[in-house]
Amino acid sequence: MQIRNVRESDFDPIISVLDAWWGGRNMAAMLPKLFFRHFNETSFTAEVKGDPAGFLIGFISNTYLDEAYIHFLGVHPDHRKNGIGRALYERFFEISRQKKKTVIRSVTSPVNQNSIAFHLHMGFEMEPAIEQSGDIPVHRNYDGPGEDRVLFIKKFF
Repeated sequence: MQIRNVRESDFDPIISVLDAWWGGRNMAAMLPKLFFRHFNETSFTAEVKGDPAGFLIGFISNTYLDEAYIHFLGVHPDHRKNGIGRALYERFFEISRQKKKTVIRSVTSPVNQNSIAFHLHMGFEMEPAIEQSGDIPVHRNYDGPGEDRVLFIKKFF
């Protein structure tokens, strides 16, 4: 596996397989090309034998000066459980520490149990919410009507 910064030219190969990686869910709309163009210093792709096996899109907050944000992580279904997601997150953590960030944030859908488990395994905490779904705090309508989210935070000291 090789990890490198994303390039604008990575957009088409990744966006063309994105929905399939999510079992047909419409995810491509959440990943516009601007991320590949403007955030390549903090976004990465993992390749296995030259083919995309995973990617992470992240950025440094311009509003909260001690924070960085992971917008999107995707791992090819054939490469899951091989440490690719962990390696991409650790690369992002490393860059964030170099830039003196002490907080990393991320969100996921409450239906994405794999993502929730992954974030918790990576040391994130779920941010409290008014509503709960079981033991999962759910921020209702966070990304618009019907777009509920689970918010994560990881602090570095």
